[in-house]
Amino acid sequence: MIKINNLEIENVKRVKAVRIMPTTSGLTVIGGKNGQGKTSVLDAIAWALGGNKFQPSQPQRTDSTIPPKIHIELSNGLVAERAGKNSSLKVIDPSGNKVGQKLLDSFIDQLALNLPKFMEASSAEKGKTLLQIIGVGDKLAKFDLQEQQLFNRRTEIGRIADQKKKYAKEMTFYEGVPKEPVSASELIRQQQEILARNGENARKRANLSHYAEKANSLHAQIEELQRQYDEAQNNLEIAQKSALDLHNESTEELEKNITEIDTLNLKIRTNLDREKAEIDAEGYAKQYEDLTKEIETVRQDRTNLLDKADLPLPELTVQSGNLIYKNQQWDCMSASEQLKVATAIVRKLNPECGFVLMDKLEQMDSDTLQEFGAWLEQEGLQAIATRVSTSANECSIIIEDGYVKGEDMPLSAAPETKSEKKTWKAGSF
Repeated sequence: MIKINNLEIENVKRVKAVRIMPTTSGLTVIGGKNGQGKTSVLDAIAWALGGNKFQPSQPQRTDSTIPPKIHIELSNGLVAERAGKNSSLKVIDPSGNKVGQKLLDSFIDQLALNLPKFMEASSAEKGKTLLQIIGVGDKLAKFDLQEQQLFNRRTEIGRIADQKKKYAKEMTFYEGVPKEPVSASELIRQQQEILARNGENARKRANLSHYAEKANSLHAQIEELQRQYDEAQNNLEIAQKSALDLHNESTEELEKNITEIDTLNLKIRTNLDREKAEIDAEGYAKQYEDLTKEIETVRQDRTNLLDKADLPLPELTVQSGNLIYKNQQWDCMSASEQLKVATAIVRKLNPECGFVLMDKLEQMDSDTLQEFGAWLEQEGLQAIATRVSTSANECSIIIEDGYVKGEDMPLSAAPETKSEKKTWKAGSF
């Protein structure tokens, strides 16, 4: 990874003359009060390495007639300079050959020079950046769209199922009525069948009387008409046995049903409507369960996709398009976690770029600052940051009135009267 070995800045914005040798890995904090030139140092680095799009609107220090000068030495041996009236860029490789901005762009990521651009982006934009880096953005977008469509459909089905179930529960139900509507003609047919059977019973009773009379008339002729008598006696016995088992069927219930058929059918239809509503509710409930399983499958597919992706940090992922770290969205992360995530993503964008610029770290307390610095060292990353502080315990250097506090100014940046000129001590860092 390529890092900044040394940098010298003169007459850029609020900076008068500053020379810094950042730590190879970890956090180099530029401290000082407001308006002393801390952010100007970061702006100068971005301008020198990132191209003219990073040029400040007023790059030259307002109370100086000397043009801006920036000199940066990188760990790969390249030297980037801006100097002179036009502050044109000059890049020299280790062999002394002149190269250009294109070579710098090949290993210096734009977000490394402008981390606030990433920090201030929306959670969805951060998530999109991460997905683009790991190359699964299009696939994950399809999963997200599929899940959203299924979720919307399931919500609709669930609402209908609840309505159907509530509607069925509120409907009237009659016990002891047939399942299907009853026809009046059917009841009349049943009544006629009963009447026919009753008529047959009457005929059989008439036969009983006939055979009894005949048996009495033939009694005197027993010997001659024994055969006839025996036959008649036999028929009598049969008729007697059949008659004992015969009972007339009542048509009262059918007559009542015929009279009340409309009321009965109303009850039947009411029961059928309720049964249908219950069946509908069960059907929609089943659809809801099926959609839930589909959603779980899509979510698992998304999880599997991200598990296989080469993410910048463990426990860093994207859910519903939003950046998630340790199960927390961006606004719920600590300041240290936010910087850690942003730095890791910047490194992933261009693994050759081993440094990042950070402004306004005063939001971090000392413990958080130390924790973040330790993580940078562990990852072999270099961060140059600013902080509103004059504490030597919190800051690597302190800028005061455009200079590094405690260091003599260089000759070129000294006040423009001979009597006030000073020299810059060599080897200060």
